[in-house]
Amino acid sequence: MTVVDTQPTLTELRPVFRLGVDAYHQMINAGIFDEDDRVELIEGELRAMPPIKPNHAGKNKRLNRLLTRGAGDDALVAVQDPLTLRPDSEPEPDLMLLRPREDFYENANPTPADTLLVIEICDTSPRYDQEIKVPLYAAHGVPEVWLLDLKQQRLEIYREPGADGYRVMLRPDPTEVVTPMLLPNLCIPVTEIWSTVS
Repeated sequence: MTVVDTQPTLTELRPVFRLGVDAYHQMINAGIFDEDDRVELIEGELRAMPPIKPNHAGKNKRLNRLLTRGAGDDALVAVQDPLTLRPDSEPEPDLMLLRPREDFYENANPTPADTLLVIEICDTSPRYDQEIKVPLYAAHGVPEVWLLDLKQQRLEIYREPGADGYRVMLRPDPTEVVTPMLLPNLCIPVTEIWSTVS
């Protein structure tokens, strides 16, 4: 029998240095990143965010308008703002509906307890959002996530978070009206997500 001498992997030879949220904030405050650096902290790793294409940006604006009109004073709409998931993650969802707060989150980034709904729009990275970000949100107790797949023109709704992911995943029909669990007065026809808003 031939004995094969296995070589250690590059990761074993050079371990990856993982950042925590506090160290990441220190880097931001020190000016290491500027507003044009599109990165987010995911499980201790700095991940580059792809450039935003026009269809992605347009969908973000459309949803921002729908959510702002529909939520009124019941929620604050946050657009591509950081969400602190201690100890080692700080993603920047495309949109969040947050519990209203007098300081408008000027003193600290929102945490999962502040979220009513998180929305991710994916055009180039649906697997990354489905396999990395959605489970991350579930593990930290974000109550509801909507994932918009622009290529498939499909909305996925994730509810009931737990350590092993969301227990409920819905794919509403284009004819349906969707309502976030924690904002029962906010009703959005699925067709308005994909078509022109008047």
